[in-house]
Amino acid sequence: MQQKQMNIELRTKTGTGVSRRLRNADMVPGVVYGKGMDPMPISIKIVDLRDAMSGEGGQNNLITLVGGGALDQSMAIIADLQRDAIKRTFEHVDLHRINMNEKLRVTVPVVLKGTATGVKEGGLLDLAHHELHVECLPNNIPDHIEIDITQLKIAHSIHVSEILLPEGVKILDNPKTPVVSVLGRAKDEPAAA
Repeated sequence: MQQKQMNIELRTKTGTGVSRRLRNADMVPGVVYGKGMDPMPISIKIVDLRDAMSGEGGQNNLITLVGGGALDQSMAIIADLQRDAIKRTFEHVDLHRINMNEKLRVTVPVVLKGTATGVKEGGLLDLAHHELHVECLPNNIPDHIEIDITQLKIAHSIHVSEILLPEGVKILDNPKTPVVSVLGRAKDEPAAA
């Protein structure tokens, strides 16, 4: 898991107009919340937010907050990121201030390794879950969960319970849930007359 730094500024004014002015100034409005604290409105430069999300960890990167008074040097992760539906620009960010000694629940992407035997035989690969929900300490958050599919045959699946995990990481999804499958070959349909 990568650790990044992000400069933040506390803000006293909130509301739609204030948020619009921040976005026009290449800033993103946001809020920091966590256990035992009141939510604190903040603003972040767009370039700093992009940098904090760069690398394989993406939104799960551990972030050291710089500035922001009492928040200075606090650790956080991105809990929610809202984007404009059309422009895909950042609209708002929620940062979750974390304790490095307490477990977190995060969503981690699934990455497939290899080519399934069943696909080589004409089957169709079906990735049912692109992400899995895990619980672990902040320093143990994996960038992704890799699943080796080279031995996966037609009409077989790899379930949550079969996934090998790094030490200290627990998957919260149902163990019986199929994550990836190889579907059988499509039968040849008769040609239309």
